[in-house]
Amino acid sequence: MAEYSFRSPIQSRFNLRERKIILFFGDFFVTILALLIALVTWAHGDDWLGLSPQFFAERPENWFYILPFIWLLFMAPLYDSNRSGSISYTLSFIFIASLIAFGSYLILFFVSPPKALPRRGVAVFLIFAPILSILWRLLYIRIFTLPENLLNTLIVGAGKAGSRIAEIIYTTKPTPFKVIGFLDDDPNKIGKIISSYPVLGDSSAFFEIVEKYQISQVIMAISNRMNPNLFEALTMAEEKGLIVTTMPTVYEEILKRLPVYLLGTDWMVRSFYDQAHSSALQELAKRLLDIIFGFFGTLFFIVLFPLISLLILIDSGRPIFYTQERLGLRGTPFRILKFRTMIQNAEADGIARPASAHDNRITRIGKFLRKSHLDETPQFINVLRGDLSLVGPRAERPDIIVDLQKEIPFYRGRLLVRPGITGWAQINYGYASGAEQNAIKLEYDLYYIKHRNLILDFSILLRTFSTIFGLKGR
Repeated sequence: MAEYSFRSPIQSRFNLRERKIILFFGDFFVTILALLIALVTWAHGDDWLGLSPQFFAERPENWFYILPFIWLLFMAPLYDSNRSGSISYTLSFIFIASLIAFGSYLILFFVSPPKALPRRGVAVFLIFAPILSILWRLLYIRIFTLPENLLNTLIVGAGKAGSRIAEIIYTTKPTPFKVIGFLDDDPNKIGKIISSYPVLGDSSAFFEIVEKYQISQVIMAISNRMNPNLFEALTMAEEKGLIVTTMPTVYEEILKRLPVYLLGTDWMVRSFYDQAHSSALQELAKRLLDIIFGFFGTLFFIVLFPLISLLILIDSGRPIFYTQERLGLRGTPFRILKFRTMIQNAEADGIARPASAHDNRITRIGKFLRKSHLDETPQFINVLRGDLSLVGPRAERPDIIVDLQKEIPFYRGRLLVRPGITGWAQINYGYASGAEQNAIKLEYDLYYIKHRNLILDFSILLRTFSTIFGLKGR
């Protein structure tokens, strides 16, 4: 078989996940650099100290060295592949984050005793951290996401899975790859345009297409048995540096979801269930965090209880609380506790009706409680009891789960983990009605179950706090 060479631009060596790692280490480096600049400026502002042991002994408090990690937490939403390549979003987000950081510190500074908090060191850090972050992010965008630097990509399979991933790539801005077209063995598809891209040929033309269009990446999107000759060609091409990946992998990396309608049972067993069970140490750490946050959350609920109870009584009378059976870990039923936000007997006929936009069953005070998520503060008691976690899929009613698992494949897979007060699906999609919308939420839930870790949990909690403070709940 003939020898072929493949174009190897800088990011042909990095997939989306690896680019995210590079992005993080760049953020980490410039944030540490901002901290060093702040320390040098602070130390030389006191001429008699400088960068001396006496300066480090007397000036920076221990919490000062945590500032880089706080800034990195602020930056967490910018690791979304749909956002990390957007110059306008990056600039606006970092500008807003820096304003929030400045404002928060000013409030702390003025309410603290005189000279309890430093000015110069923190101010310099809060100036240089955003500036250096912007410079690094612009460099990243220039290298990795501009059109001339994108991977030339060939999609193998122009069926349902192939056309779906092509559509996702085409509509994602900025585009993560430069799709050249499809490869498909169906002679009726060759030469046609599918999801905005041409079908260039069949598997026998693989090397010719790779060489002609300087393909750097192949996305496998075939559900039937692979042609042995194509497998051999892919193996040879990968040996020479071609990136070979799969449709579900790219779908996950771009949308942060699992394509439930395009996955077979064998894939779910191999690639989902094998990764759905986290280590005992991780489960222990997550439970300890649940207990700690659940304790303080319960104290917060107790403080708010008299005022919220009074408002509910004035607005719509009794009862104050609303309890309902939900399914938890491994399908175990439990009673969830919330402040009542709907009229009494909202489901008097016994038919389950999830809340929707402009739901006329929601009371006046209920609208505020839902927007601020204060109606969910009693659920911290469920967290302490172990019914709920802070982060996880939304706990659903048994009858809703029975109905949806008939229409949506793998729906019961969300019961593999403990449900949460907030979750990956909640922050990315919100409320859902009907099988189609609930299927999208399930895709987010399954992604979380497959990839869950404490860092992802903290990212979800941060985005939840921004939703609460922005009164974006429903």
